[in-house]
Amino acid sequence: MEKALSRTKARAPSSRVLEELLDRAPAEEFTLAWLTVALQERSFGLIMLLLGLLATVPVGSSVPGLMLAVLAGQMIAGRGEPVFPHFIAARPLPTRHLLRLGRRGIPLLLSLEKVVHPRWPATFDAMQRAVGITILLLTAVLLLTPVPLSNVAPAILIALIALAYVEEDGLLLALAILAAVALIAAMSAAVWGTIVGAILLSRIW
Repeated sequence: MEKALSRTKARAPSSRVLEELLDRAPAEEFTLAWLTVALQERSFGLIMLLLGLLATVPVGSSVPGLMLAVLAGQMIAGRGEPVFPHFIAARPLPTRHLLRLGRRGIPLLLSLEKVVHPRWPATFDAMQRAVGITILLLTAVLLLTPVPLSNVAPAILIALIALAYVEEDGLLLALAILAAVALIAAMSAAVWGTIVGAILLSRIW
């Protein structure tokens, strides 16, 4: 198993951690087990960030959405790092996909890290348990809302929450969770309105 990534600082920027991860990635294939060990304490946040970015793609958001739901459930249960079934954790994945996604993500992280940094530690500590619940609800919106491009907004919020989580930014975490609550409420109202409308129409006809 690949040795865990070293940390040059107590809180190395996520862009640097991701860049080091890509430098150490196996040449042809990697596994989720390798990724989890390599990222150590940042495995939850960075894996959720990568999955959130993947879920923004209009087609094919179901697989990252289901994986996000599994991670959210484990966070709610209080696990320190993600655990996948062996047949998933040991399944070889093409390294080129990881490199492509990582290289796209690094410039974005570099830009965001100018304003995202550890702060509001009390808020961050108090809201850690809410992160898993919020991610799970956003994943439900992402997977269950039958509207084209409806996956983009919840996926972006998942990525922002994951970034705030991994950078221990209590301010961004609070803002992202508030935005998530507003989105979940709006989507729930829209779905409920559609259901009620369909019931009323069925009674009329």
